[in-house]
Amino acid sequence: MQVSTSATKRPFVTRERLEQIAQIHPTPFYLYSEDLLRARARALNEAFAWNPGFREHFAVKATPNPAIIRILAEEGCGTDCASLTELMLSDACGISGEAAMFTSNDTPLADYRLARDLGATINFDSLDQLGFWRDNVGEFPRTVCCRVNPGGDFEAANGIIGTPQDSKFGMTVPQLREAFLTLRDAGVKEFGIHAFLASNTLGDDYYPRLARRLFHLAADLSHELCVHVAFVDLSGGIGIAYEPGQRENDIRAIGEGVRRAYEEVLVPAGMGDVSIRSELGRWIAAPAGALVTRVIHHKVTYHDYLGVDACSANLMRPAMYGAYHHISVMGREDESVGGTYHKYDVVGGLCENSDQLARERPLPHTEVGDLLFVHDCGAHGHSMGYNYNGRLRSAELLLQSDGDVRLIRRAETPADYFATLDVTPEGAAKAVAAGPAPPRHPRSRGDTHWRADARHHQEGTTHGRT
Repeated sequence: MQVSTSATKRPFVTRERLEQIAQIHPTPFYLYSEDLLRARARALNEAFAWNPGFREHFAVKATPNPAIIRILAEEGCGTDCASLTELMLSDACGISGEAAMFTSNDTPLADYRLARDLGATINFDSLDQLGFWRDNVGEFPRTVCCRVNPGGDFEAANGIIGTPQDSKFGMTVPQLREAFLTLRDAGVKEFGIHAFLASNTLGDDYYPRLARRLFHLAADLSHELCVHVAFVDLSGGIGIAYEPGQRENDIRAIGEGVRRAYEEVLVPAGMGDVSIRSELGRWIAAPAGALVTRVIHHKVTYHDYLGVDACSANLMRPAMYGAYHHISVMGREDESVGGTYHKYDVVGGLCENSDQLARERPLPHTEVGDLLFVHDCGAHGHSMGYNYNGRLRSAELLLQSDGDVRLIRRAETPADYFATLDVTPEGAAKAVAAGPAPPRHPRSRGDTHWRADARHHQEGTTHGRT
């Protein structure tokens, strides 16, 4: 897959097609491109094809939708799970055993028990977790991973890109050594090392530098403790170019950089059997998804406001992080920002001034009724949605490779919002007044498995199954 360094961003769908979709599925909604998901997964696999054991563990938290997870599973991806429900979703999609990583922190017992039952690879975050597992779950699995946090700052070619010492995740290096000793003496045979030291990095040297550091650590621990390090999980951290003009990371160059570090560190140490794992949910999925919203109001005071039918409850990142998401005005994608444009604040209807998808954003002349395509929302978009102000989460749609559009998550209704309040007379009355949820669309066999499987695990958790 060729990477782009274009100064512009192009929607992966036309205005005419979006208007057709919106006639059936009202805005706002998320739209994902199957072609882009597959292309990026294949590009990643090709970049690391030199390592026979390579596997991408797609971070379920990025886009927790069975349709997306199944597509990526068809491309050879496993899952990275952090909670009981993410494990349930992974299992419902047919991904369990070593294909599922369970990387958690401050972990409830029920989560660990389900991870054990599914045979997921456990990635321990602390020494405390080792004792908790031993006392409450039982024997350790044959293969175990531990998450390391070396502290300090993490530097790349363009300076400091991460401060691991400020992160709550992982063990210190001395703690990692103690954990490996404890696990070795408890009968663990295969070890993994995991680290996540920086987020959304731009530049091709983050992964190679991280890999070299972890490879040296793996070689040292293997020699000192006589343990077999079977894999190194480089986790996530490879970013995308959210802003036009930013250089896209070159996944092929990144894979080659990791290969060189592997050949220079692990192979001479007699560790040429170590497999590489990654968790690049953002890199794979973010460019393959968009939030589609319509302008419903135009207000001019001290700023020029475009009021849209989406809000921060649909896309939290701009309000939470000040994150940039490029916006295309559909039908005016080719109008040059260097020409005539206006600066708009693109806002939602929440009772929070931070509810702004963009501030002072140069856009072509935009009118009420226009469709906006908010780019790069395929990861950590819908999954971070919430119900503040009683706002209802939007639908998710898949633009399939055959050109058809499939509903893969329906929009919430007032009945959904009041469903968990049915324990009160007021909530029960509103739930009834709101009417039933919309009828379900035809399901696949996998969806039947999901319902039965979810019920099975919930019952097991309720009864303290061990």
